[in-house]
Amino acid sequence: MGEHRTDRIAFIGLGTMGSRMSQRLVAAGSEVIGFDPVEAARADLVEAGGRAAATAAEAADGVDYLILMLPGSRVVESVLGDTALLDALKPGTPVIDMSSSEPESTRKLAAALAERALPLLDAPVSGGVRGARAGTLTIMAGGPDDVIAAVRPVIAPLGTVRHVGATGAGHAVKAINNLLAATNLLAAAEGVAAGRRFGVDPGVIIETINAASGRSAATQLKFPQNILPETYDSGFALALMLKDMRIATDLARSVGAPAALGERAVELWSHAAADLDPAADQTDIARWVNRPRTP
Repeated sequence: MGEHRTDRIAFIGLGTMGSRMSQRLVAAGSEVIGFDPVEAARADLVEAGGRAAATAAEAADGVDYLILMLPGSRVVESVLGDTALLDALKPGTPVIDMSSSEPESTRKLAAALAERALPLLDAPVSGGVRGARAGTLTIMAGGPDDVIAAVRPVIAPLGTVRHVGATGAGHAVKAINNLLAATNLLAAAEGVAAGRRFGVDPGVIIETINAASGRSAATQLKFPQNILPETYDSGFALALMLKDMRIATDLARSVGAPAALGERAVELWSHAAADLDPAADQTDIARWVNRPRTP
């Protein structure tokens, strides 16, 4: 049996991903105190063996680590702008932002928290709900070597930690990853749509591509699991994917890197977001590709 940890972890954000991640930390032996504005999310953590707090500041009181799993930088900034929460943390407590946030915002927050002797690490994840449930996420960590080393065993139950660079690098790599994933997914959806209309079975198209050079996570995972069965239930919202794509193209623009294809992908995903339900799943992009068009 593996070693069980006895760390006290505050976990802020118990949504689709955060709920499963926090519960894995509970199962690994950590004491997890969670907060989410949704009462049912807090109740799920308690049922799994964790504790629920009435506020983020209450969750953070005297813990060893603070983990954030929130929709984006604006929410992260709001949470970390709460003086009561910051006062509740002991100096030296690592703050681990596992959200998909903006790299420049992360750097500014890290500088502000450093004034309170609170190290901020960015550690966004890839792997979706399945990876969160199974503890097989890829964790893209940015920050100082010594702090990453201290945090690594704490978040190891969630997946594989890859130290990708200095503070902000994790969020940069995550955004780039999602831009690539979204572009691949859209390209695969268009390709399958063309093959289907030509008369080729979509399942045959995907099986064949997965044995050839066109394969990607879109064809190997999203199509077999969520699109061909027509469940469209990957657990990651189309709106959040689009948010991450824009972070990546904004990053490219800020450093003078080319992003012509990425910007075109953002444009097309933006059209899909406008046409689809606000709660649409990322895999609904395939439904959007196949929607009826007027001549």
